[in-house]
Amino acid sequence: MRPDNAHVSLELSVVIPAHNEATRILPYLRSIVSYLSGTHRTYELIVVDDGSLDETATIVHRFARQHASVRLIRLPTCSGKGAAVRHGMQAACGRRQLFTDADGATPIEELARLEEALEAGAQMAIGSRSLASRQSDFTVDARWHRSVLGSCFNMIVRLGGIRGIADTQCGFKLFESTVSADLFSISRISGYGFDLELLYIAQHRGYRIAEVPVNWADQPGSKVRVLRDGVGMVRELMTIHRHAEQGCYSDPLATRGISPLASRSALLE
Repeated sequence: MRPDNAHVSLELSVVIPAHNEATRILPYLRSIVSYLSGTHRTYELIVVDDGSLDETATIVHRFARQHASVRLIRLPTCSGKGAAVRHGMQAACGRRQLFTDADGATPIEELARLEEALEAGAQMAIGSRSLASRQSDFTVDARWHRSVLGSCFNMIVRLGGIRGIADTQCGFKLFESTVSADLFSISRISGYGFDLELLYIAQHRGYRIAEVPVNWADQPGSKVRVLRDGVGMVRELMTIHRHAEQGCYSDPLATRGISPLASRSALLE
């Protein structure tokens, strides 16, 4: 639910899904607040606690008491990363809306690269470790088995209908608010495959997507299990196709009060 002052237009919303992140989240919160405060923009930082059993909510609540731009949304039980992101994005008020992972694997400073893509005409911009790994001026610190299995998974994704995107799973994605409202109002996947669903819907709706190389570093304590979660995401990809066949994603934009731009089919890479 949006706050009572939702009519106040903020420049940016940052949404962080968090499940049992008590040992990792605070440094990233500090980094985000420090960086955004230095840019002199209006913003909000929303942490969605996804039924954590540790002190995540307590830590975030204490931090929010010191920073008026920070607020906490608590889900009573663990609903999945996709569900947590969806709750946060639907509560967001910013004209642009970013979601990012709680571990800070992608430094918040990389936001500037995604914003440049939106300024250039994209409607959503997604961070890409794959593109960054091909360029010498970027740093991608990933364990080798994650890279290999991730490449295999992305090949399956392309065969499954999401084309032209090298890295679907980087947890650093920026949206214009109208696009965010449309995508998250219709998305259904609650697990790690929610990124796939967003991109599938976005491509089929013709939104302009920019894939942007970003610096990224694997963080200790990652909850992602590449093999197990990869298999789960393949299942969710099948669910996405089933939903598409059932017409779940076919609502015309006009019924949602969103005006498509004249050219909506370009994919920026």
